[in-house]
Amino acid sequence: MTAAAGVRTTVTVPERFRGPEGTANGGWIAGTLAGPASAGSCAVEVTLRRPVPLETELAAERVGNAVVLSLNGEHLAEAIPVAMNVSPPPFLPFADAARAEEGFAGYHARHWQAIAGCFACGQRSPGDGLRIFPGPVPGTDGLVAAGWRVPVNVTDDTGVVPDSIVWAALDCVTGWAHAPSGAFPASAQGARPALLGRLTAQVFGRVYPLGTYSVVGRACGRDGRKLYGESAVYESDGTLIAAARAIWILPR
Repeated sequence: MTAAAGVRTTVTVPERFRGPEGTANGGWIAGTLAGPASAGSCAVEVTLRRPVPLETELAAERVGNAVVLSLNGEHLAEAIPVAMNVSPPPFLPFADAARAEEGFAGYHARHWQAIAGCFACGQRSPGDGLRIFPGPVPGTDGLVAAGWRVPVNVTDDTGVVPDSIVWAALDCVTGWAHAPSGAFPASAQGARPALLGRLTAQVFGRVYPLGTYSVVGRACGRDGRKLYGESAVYESDGTLIAAARAIWILPR
């Protein structure tokens, strides 16, 4: 997707890249908007104002240094470069990250059904979704982690895993980091899931199909209905591939 200044283009989210049923995976749409909004090596901040529908032609337009996504004039999201460095959670070897999946709260969460088909953390068929199931890491200060086995069919036409997929991998782990407190995937008051409100990320390196990576996250506090989290994707040797900071919004 390109969005030159003053030029409107379109974006359609395929059903495959869903998050909560009927809407786009927040990380995937954030990463899709982040590409044309990026400026060099700085981070990009994407704010999701409303759920983004699937299989619907959406308008994307550059407004100043931002890229704005809308539907019939309704503002859905915007991406803007920001002068900041995103602090990643610490590295965890792939074997340790994969073992943590055994404690993934989604296997037992009472309100998980609404996001069970999520592209990033849902129980989709191997190769269809990313199947990133972050669980608590014993002996750490609140880390959650998962081993990411990258499907071969998430590449673009040139064989490259696009940043939208990396952003999707960074997304849900920041929410599941709050599962031990009972705040995620939904508040105790209702069955509707928390929704990603903002994702700020930096991608430093490439992810390769059939590669194995560690996805690590941690909770960074709560303010009313807002949940804060951080995440990172690491290569097996500890090289940082990408890092993100997220804000989730709990339902009323």
